[in-house]
Amino acid sequence: MKPTVVRALVVEDDRSWQQILAEILTDAGLVVDVADNLEAAVSTLREAPHRLAVVDLSLGNGDHHNQDGLRVLEAVRRHDPGCVPLLLTGYATVELAVSVLTQHGAFTCLRKETFRRAEFREVVDGALALAGARSSPAAAAEETPSGPAVPSETQAAGLALVVEDDAGWRGILSELLDEAGYRPRLCSSFGEARGYLRRERYTLAVVDLSLTGTLLPGPTMDGYHLLSTTQALGIPSVVVTGVAGAEDIERAYDERDIFACLEKQTFDRQAFLRIVREARAAAGAGRELGQLTRREREVLELVARGLSNKEIADALVITTNTVKRHLKAIFEKLEVHTRAAAAARAVNAGMPSKRLEMEATATSED
Repeated sequence: MKPTVVRALVVEDDRSWQQILAEILTDAGLVVDVADNLEAAVSTLREAPHRLAVVDLSLGNGDHHNQDGLRVLEAVRRHDPGCVPLLLTGYATVELAVSVLTQHGAFTCLRKETFRRAEFREVVDGALALAGARSSPAAAAEETPSGPAVPSETQAAGLALVVEDDAGWRGILSELLDEAGYRPRLCSSFGEARGYLRRERYTLAVVDLSLTGTLLPGPTMDGYHLLSTTQALGIPSVVVTGVAGAEDIERAYDERDIFACLEKQTFDRQAFLRIVREARAAAGAGRELGQLTRREREVLELVARGLSNKEIADALVITTNTVKRHLKAIFEKLEVHTRAAAAARAVNAGMPSKRLEMEATATSED
């Protein structure tokens, strides 16, 4: 009985990249076909089924505006639906990368300028597993590059942890966080993320709820479990997910106190950057409130809700003079001079305000 031939297609107009990709895919046990333009790629897709296609975005012999690679992705979906496509390019913007992942059916989007053989091998294994093929054990033999040096505490003030098992999305989130002024630390699994959290201090975490497990096949909810650690450490956490259901997202808000959740299918660059800025402001306000005693925080929360000194005294079963003493201490610690300014700090740190309560009441009445 003849062994099953597992084919891969490389669509690339640069000969050096053709050789690099073909070599890695051949080592992974695949029979490799190569095409250097759209027409040749479509013809090859029609001739035989492929489990994997690695496609360059630009197939115009140096024309950076050429995007024939997107047409190849559409041809894969039309002529070889069992094939899993990967995009590898040197010209993709964040917006284009998101579009490739969400609208054109690519498994991931990799950048040539940050290409690493070991990472590409891992991506190929994941794509083959998705396509129903066995990944080659040769991929596991590739030496895993060591992680980055652990920075000192003073250097870690702007560290953001990204926990995402898709290399394309790691690249997108890393680029945006760098734009927002963070230094991203990238990892792809629960265990790797827990190790970083033990060694370094982070001001933000961006986590995918569904991660590919190290021991169990297929996606897991390891990202959700990791949020218990970020919550305990007081790290504002933003979820970016593609497969989590409404119940999972609701649980993340209720039980893990996440700051925000964005879905990959409707991911928007500006919305992500805005949420990151808001999370940073809330974290700063939260650190300020960390100076307050438990009772002072209770008083401040009631101030934010619009209660008078007498109403606060009644609610906490203390005297109005005690309320005034607590307010004086709060003003000094927060370096403010009015109730309104103190209330604003409380709201920025996530405490409920009178306005939010009124909105919630109005919604329930509707």
